Amino acid sequence: MNNILYLRNIGIIAHVDAGKTTTTERILFYSGVSHKIGEVHHGNTVTDWMKQEQERGITITSASVTIYWKINDIQYIINIIDTPGHVDFTIEVERSLRVLDGAVIIVCASSGIQPQTETVWLQSQKYKIPKILFVNKMDRIGANYKNCIDNIKKKFNCVLAPLNFNIGSENNFLGFIDIIEMKINIWKNNILYIENINNEYLKIANFYRNYLLELLSNNDEEFLIKYINNEFNLLDIKKSIRNLVINNKIIPIMCGSSLKNKGIEYLLNSICNFLPSPIDIGIKGCNNLNFNVSINKKFLSLLFKIHNDPFLGSLSFIRIYSGSIKSGDIIYNSTKKIKEKIFRIIRMFANSKKDINKANCGDIVVLIGLKESTTGDTLCSLNENFQLEKINIPIPVISISIEPIFKNDQEKLLNIIQKICKEDPSLILNNNNLTGETLISGMGELHLEIIVDRINRDYNIKTKISKPQVSYKESIKKTIIQEGKYIKQSGGKGQYGHVFLKLEPISFDKEENFIFKSEIIGGSIPKEYIPSIEKGVIQQLNQGVILGYPVIKIKISVLDGSYHSVDSSEYAFKAASSIAIKEGLIKANSYVLEPIMKVEVNLPSEYLGIVVADINKKRGIINNVIDYNNFKVINSFLPLRELFGYSTELRSNTKGRASYNMEFHNYNELPNYIVEKIIKNN
Repeated sequence: MNNILYLRNIGIIAHVDAGKTTTTERILFYSGVSHKIGEVHHGNTVTDWMKQEQERGITITSASVTIYWKINDIQYIINIIDTPGHVDFTIEVERSLRVLDGAVIIVCASSGIQPQTETVWLQSQKYKIPKILFVNKMDRIGANYKNCIDNIKKKFNCVLAPLNFNIGSENNFLGFIDIIEMKINIWKNNILYIENINNEYLKIANFYRNYLLELLSNNDEEFLIKYINNEFNLLDIKKSIRNLVINNKIIPIMCGSSLKNKGIEYLLNSICNFLPSPIDIGIKGCNNLNFNVSINKKFLSLLFKIHNDPFLGSLSFIRIYSGSIKSGDIIYNSTKKIKEKIFRIIRMFANSKKDINKANCGDIVVLIGLKESTTGDTLCSLNENFQLEKINIPIPVISISIEPIFKNDQEKLLNIIQKICKEDPSLILNNNNLTGETLISGMGELHLEIIVDRINRDYNIKTKISKPQVSYKESIKKTIIQEGKYIKQSGGKGQYGHVFLKLEPISFDKEENFIFKSEIIGGSIPKEYIPSIEKGVIQQLNQGVILGYPVIKIKISVLDGSYHSVDSSEYAFKAASSIAIKEGLIKANSYVLEPIMKVEVNLPSEYLGIVVADINKKRGIINNVIDYNNFKVINSFLPLRELFGYSTELRSNTKGRASYNMEFHNYNELPNYIVEKIIKNN
């Protein structure tokens, strides 16, 4: 139990280029796990081990590392997941946050809150993850710690607890004052010195210290009593901060510079002191008494990631919530209702591996030997049937067709793509029945570029691809009831399937994209045919009636129907439901949806007019324009269709001085004149 108390499962999350991987590298170095600091720009970091990551200087896949950090003779075990910052790889953040107990959100001291910072913030809020904020790059031009604090408070409407404040900034960033310990942390010739606060900083230190104490008093009744009676000490302050962080009442914030090695030890201490252990969090949404954060309870875990290793095969990353497992155990996949055998258990250190014989609750480990289990599956002890909440998988917004240059490689290519799709659920493989093309759909141009690069280089298959295409969707506007019949007589045993289906739109405010429900009362259709009806519905919804794109935001209810005791079959009901859906989609006013992207453009002030005009020309809506000292930031919503090649256009319009980033926002109706143009071109 004590070991679990000192275990931390945390994620490092942020906007692209905020310094996640650089911070992780320093954490590995200062904890003694690695003996040399890797740099992103040198392509030699521990967690960015893929060739594609090293060449581009970005994180693509989340990497797991385990470190040890000692405070007052207590050794903490910290499992760290370094996640991507680029929106194209948001599935990596989503599934990592699903299994973590705490998070460190890194914010750039000069750029402040950026679009992906908002995304990861909302993801962490969705899972109610306790977090701390690290304002990085205090040595950078334009760094302003106070502005970051004010903007975060305003933007996210949260209660921040500053634990330190900076001494100097930009080139003059020397260190910070620790408000809890009331000590100066200052670096001289790259060596940390901890000193008493001198008269120069005493007034401002007392101001922040009083602010922190009042903040704790206002949110923690136990601490309030000690504060009023002036009977508190350092341990009381730390205990209060920890309790409030675990209950998501406050978020500690601190500053530093990972590149200059300033503030990493302070960050590590804060992770251990204030972020929760697995015992503090428990098992969310689980009321089953057979499971608890204890090695004496039954085994329960969530499979949150799969990676294909060229030597070991499928690696299944799991977070263990309850009980323990050993190599050779047979476990139950309660999601797929199958048994699986564990051949080996390994602990990952980025891309290196260490065999272990046993794994306990709280651990994040990798299982070797699972054959049918996939991302989001619940794995538990035999004879248990409890299921944990699944992982939310984003909808792909962009597609390309891919084919091998040598026809003999076609089957091999399909097998490889299927393997990669198992690793990355945000990538979808489809076949265009009209053209015979193989289509892969993903989260953005970079996402698909990386996938194709992996196929070409890692699997040694030469391919050719089409230009990226928008992954449109279809939906309906009105509710209708549609009959579907499939009746065939051919002398002997015939086919008979008959259904009445209700088609109704789902509001875009709701998370669900598809709901299937049977409202059959009595025996008009036997229960054993309902799954076949659902299969027929899903098959037809994958091909809309306007452009042939999948139909989303739709609820299908089986209202009534009839069957024949001899001629009815699963095939007949599947066909009948397909017929009903195909005819019903036309009557329900089907329409086409296009993905809309949230776009942030950073540019010098003199180019504002030309960039705004271009956004308007592209059917964009400008949300706001933020004015900084020497540049502007335009936040807008633009259709993805209009953004292919936008980076080249933007560079041309601003003489290479502007940059932009984007992320998926929502789906909107595609104008009819564009639908007609697409139909005509096809």
